[in-house]
Amino acid sequence: MKFATSILELIGNTPLVEIPQSLAGCRATVLCKLEWTNPGGSIKDRLAKYVISTEEQRGRIHPGDTICDNTSGNTGIGVAMVAAAKGYRSVFAVYDTTSSEKIDLIKSYGAEVIIVPAEVAWDDPGGGYMVAKRLSEERGYYWLNQYDNPLNPEAHYADTGPEIWNQTEGKVTCFVAGIGTGGTISGIGKFLKEKNSSARIIGVEPQGSLFQAIHAGRPLGQPHPHKVEGIGTDMVVKAFVPKYTDQVIQVTDNDAFLAARLLTKTLGLSVGGSTGSIFCALRQIRDTLTVDDVVVILSPDAGIRYITKFFSDDWMRRHNFKLEEDMIIHV
Repeated sequence: MKFATSILELIGNTPLVEIPQSLAGCRATVLCKLEWTNPGGSIKDRLAKYVISTEEQRGRIHPGDTICDNTSGNTGIGVAMVAAAKGYRSVFAVYDTTSSEKIDLIKSYGAEVIIVPAEVAWDDPGGGYMVAKRLSEERGYYWLNQYDNPLNPEAHYADTGPEIWNQTEGKVTCFVAGIGTGGTISGIGKFLKEKNSSARIIGVEPQGSLFQAIHAGRPLGQPHPHKVEGIGTDMVVKAFVPKYTDQVIQVTDNDAFLAARLLTKTLGLSVGGSTGSIFCALRQIRDTLTVDDVVVILSPDAGIRYITKFFSDDWMRRHNFKLEEDMIIHV
């Protein structure tokens, strides 16, 4: 018999599925990498497994320890799952804009959740970053610190990047992903550019986020709130290495949500708002793609985590979003 001896052995080796050219709006081969097939339901399972295993080997995490971080949901779920499998406790500062589905999933792994305001400066004492930092300092918790931890991009350089390269038989020419902590796109981007220096790496963020300014070296200006979860930043983060990204595209919340709904209704591909953002960005660069291009877009999590949010018509109306799903076709 062949079977896994731990849930952690099932992390990775996620599939690619082709997006029809008629929907992608370009002549390139477009492949969507379904990271929500990881056991914890998102790409953050990879980060959690890699960081915790590496820090155990380095002697920085010990039996009986508690792991903490600030999170918009997916990292909290992934870390809580890995912590439970390895016998650690976990505590998370979770933003109040996070869907109830994500919060309940984190708790289901036995983790403690501290709800913190999302719409405050990163250095506000009551904000997620500073709460997690304080917990580590005052209680001796291991702070994973996903936004600044160099192990974040390293995880994807060592794991996700090679996986994409092998799955496409080295034919990938363009990679498009949302930028949250910056670790995913930086790690994968570094690996793919080392394999093919002409590979294009496209980052995606919501309007109001600061990655576009950070990437261009412009003054940061004032960040603005957005409803898409898991991508975007209001501060400079060390996990994002701008030189491995060629372009950063901004997308509106409304377009992102309508795109996610469209993919779900037309392909049966239930995805989150960040995937919707990536799909919109793909359509913005479609005229630069040829029939010889192989594009990989990253779907970090599934729509099941947002049923009470943008998949709800009532929620969309309450937040003044349009519901005309076909409008995205004309973007």
